[in-house]
Amino acid sequence: MKVKSLKLKNYRNYTILDIDFDSHTNILYGDNAQGKTNILEGLYLSGTTKSHRGTKDRDLIQFGFDESHIETIVEKKGTQFQIDMHLKKNHPKGIAINKVPIRRASELFGIVHFVFFSPEDLNIIKDGPSGRRRFMDMELSQLDKVYLSHLGNYNHIVNQRNALLKEAYFNKNIIETLDVWDIQLAKYGNEIINRRKKFIKQVNEIISSIHYNLTGGKEHLKISYESGIGEIPLEKALERNRERDLKFKSTSAGPHRDDLIFTVMSTDQNKGENQTETKNSGIDIRKFGSQGQQRTAALSLKLSEIELVKEQIHDTPILLLDDVLSELDKNRQNYLLDNIHDIQAVITCTGLDEFVNHRFSINKIFHIQQGKII
Repeated sequence: MKVKSLKLKNYRNYTILDIDFDSHTNILYGDNAQGKTNILEGLYLSGTTKSHRGTKDRDLIQFGFDESHIETIVEKKGTQFQIDMHLKKNHPKGIAINKVPIRRASELFGIVHFVFFSPEDLNIIKDGPSGRRRFMDMELSQLDKVYLSHLGNYNHIVNQRNALLKEAYFNKNIIETLDVWDIQLAKYGNEIINRRKKFIKQVNEIISSIHYNLTGGKEHLKISYESGIGEIPLEKALERNRERDLKFKSTSAGPHRDDLIFTVMSTDQNKGENQTETKNSGIDIRKFGSQGQQRTAALSLKLSEIELVKEQIHDTPILLLDDVLSELDKNRQNYLLDNIHDIQAVITCTGLDEFVNHRFSINKIFHIQQGKII
């Protein structure tokens, strides 16, 4: 899987951009605030319909214009696809694949698979649970169209139920209609929880060895899915929490409240060659881990994401690496660069020293300055 080219028109700080990518390593370098990340964002948007920053469409359009256009050419297993996306200030975005408009954005998923890695991702462990839920949702939405459908339905129902809870404060008679929404909420919510648990199990099968190697054999890492309702069915939790939900006018149980636990266990390496022993039952590094442990776990998570995508789609994803190297020490830089040599990557940075010093193979270099390729 490769991205061949990107064209931007009236997007962010680009009036016009036309860029052709090499099939291996592409470096976008330049000072901060010149538009390097906007190129990665445009690529990611063309594959997922969403900005990695969570920005609304209207805010992506260049100031003074009502529309912007993104055209991305990708190649997948010998077949070329042209993805056109029109962003509009006051209307939903328009999407076409090979110049044929699609009715639902979900039809785009599966054509191209991007893995985005930004400095913010290094804080995924220490920050709040919303970022960890977003990680699961964005990855699963690209891998599983059924999950994407369930997630869309679930979010719609949560919004409708919350609106009903607010309205019930003024009209007690509508409380009885909550049963109908709760049935639907439990149906899709349980599907989401089960699929997320399966996803985390698959990640664990990959991340353990990556983290062990990344820490020089000093630590094991395990991820656990933390459901706010425990082991009881979602429909029971909704029933149990109804009075609370009516009081606070919000749905308090469901996968939109769940989280991930990252447990690190240190190892005893004094047992002979290729033998280690776990020294403790582990600590939750969200709460008790050092910044170094949290960042190493985040790097392990991203590298695991790349490997899992390879397994699931039987192809290589496209890596979008946004100025992450400057946030890592030399050892973690080297480990990351050594593990992405076999996939296409578009990498932003402020200078080329980290690549030159590493003797990292660079196939194409773009100097970005004030929304232009110099």
